[in-house]
Amino acid sequence: MKKLLAALLTLITFTASAAVVDTITVSSKYIDPEMRVVVISPDNQIPGDRYPVVYLLHGHGGRYDDWVTRVPRIKDLADQYRLMIVCPDGRNSWYFDSLHDPNMQMESFITSDLIPYIDSNYPTYADPAHRAITGLSMGGHGSMWLALRHPELFGSMGSISGGLDITPFPGKWNIAAALGPQEGNEDVWASHSVINLIPDATPGQNIIVDCGIDDFFAGVNENVHKALVEAKIPHDYYSRPGRHSWDYWRNAINYHLLYFNEVFNK
Repeated sequence: MKKLLAALLTLITFTASAAVVDTITVSSKYIDPEMRVVVISPDNQIPGDRYPVVYLLHGHGGRYDDWVTRVPRIKDLADQYRLMIVCPDGRNSWYFDSLHDPNMQMESFITSDLIPYIDSNYPTYADPAHRAITGLSMGGHGSMWLALRHPELFGSMGSISGGLDITPFPGKWNIAAALGPQEGNEDVWASHSVINLIPDATPGQNIIVDCGIDDFFAGVNENVHKALVEAKIPHDYYSRPGRHSWDYWRNAINYHLLYFNEVFNK
């Protein structure tokens, strides 16, 4: 009986300590319709405590709940590292402001509306030292695009299998919907590629980049690594066996959250 009671208490404790997952709706003049966002908060919060935040972006064709449904362990990682994870709906936007659709200004939404909303409604550390952003594929491009352009918001950034140079991929993944066709807009496509932001990067940001060696973005990521080295920008870079798949991304997110956790606790 004592053993049964102990097991029951253990089960209750484990259930009670699970991370809290909210799905919220955020309105904005930059996005239509309203934005759905998943917010994962660590368990057993103490009144007055504050937590660092990782913004976690999905890839092309994905949605706001991809990370929590495809990687259920993400909730355990939020608990383990005592941090919040915020997942907005990227809507195939590549996370920049569309040049053609006034209702698809994703960069402005995230930087001007979403971050202030999260900091006003959740117990966060509202400073760049405790705010990071990463994502997969389109979201890897988006995370570094946003962080490099907004160092006042993000002290740390990452990319998993990111499309960090869009110029080799004309006609792919709805990029032209935001920027127009590449032909005749070469300068626009180049200026919206992360690799071309690196020479003007703000010193002091923390960067982690990784990509599978069998990924179709492997060459692009290797070029970004070389550009960071040439610019003498410290960063972590990993090229491991793997393809452009959830098998790779489920593993990679462990490294990114560990990296951010170490930064947050310096």
